[in-house]
Amino acid sequence: MDGIIPLYKERGMTSHDCVNQIRNILHMKKVGHSGTLDPNVDGVLPICVGSATKVVDYLMTHRKVYRGSVTLGFSTETEDLDGPEIDRVVMDKPVDDAKIDAVMAKMVGELKQVPPMFSAVKVNGRKLYEYARRGQSVERPVRTVTISAFDRTARSHFDVETGTQTFDFEVVCSKGTYVRTLAVEVGAKLGVPAVMSALTRIESGGFKLEETISLAKVKSQFEQGSDNFLYPIDRVLSEYPTVEIADDIWAVVQHGVWLLPDEVGSSAPVISLKYNGQIKCLYQLVKNRYKPLKMFSIK
Repeated sequence: MDGIIPLYKERGMTSHDCVNQIRNILHMKKVGHSGTLDPNVDGVLPICVGSATKVVDYLMTHRKVYRGSVTLGFSTETEDLDGPEIDRVVMDKPVDDAKIDAVMAKMVGELKQVPPMFSAVKVNGRKLYEYARRGQSVERPVRTVTISAFDRTARSHFDVETGTQTFDFEVVCSKGTYVRTLAVEVGAKLGVPAVMSALTRIESGGFKLEETISLAKVKSQFEQGSDNFLYPIDRVLSEYPTVEIADDIWAVVQHGVWLLPDEVGSSAPVISLKYNGQIKCLYQLVKNRYKPLKMFSIK
């Protein structure tokens, strides 16, 4: 069994939990995900099965889209609602929505981010959250991410009783972006502590939220003998021109033989080779020769 499952990850589960459950349902070991979602975040989590695990890196290059909420007025150790509160300012009046919009607009483009201490980023072979749980500090690597869009999606709400203000947002970003850190940065630029109070990933790996399937439905369909929950790797590789190859070309491609542009009828920088209706590999043009870039299957 090979393919991609656009899984709907429920809140309260880790991404690793989802992988383990798919392994148990399908009775397979070769299963992996394409981008961790925190336990308190729900939404799109593409799961690769069998030979499709070889396209994880290509899934990761696709944009990610999130919808969520930012609450101004307090902050937590984890930058979301999972951690203990570390700062609070009782706001006596709301920040104008136009001012919030202006701050968010300035964050679009390339952005330098420092991963939160409670994250899975590794430093010196250990995950940051392992240092954090031991009360240890460590220098964190600065990473560059791309924010393509960051917009407020509804009027903000000011809670007079708690002195907090919450607004909903949608963000389009590159891999490696910590959205909870974005929330904290918005607050910092507005001069108040802030926290990410809700988050859902609505697009990842080219799959949208409405295409996802729950673990329960995967189990039900599999027990009924169906694999309709699987998408072929073609879905991930659609940006590359596809070349249908005949038996003679496939016979040499199985051994990694380089090809001439005339043999495949293409001059594109990267092409996917399809045999018997399945994409078998990617070939890259180097000095007027196509050489293997990624093999997905030799059968």
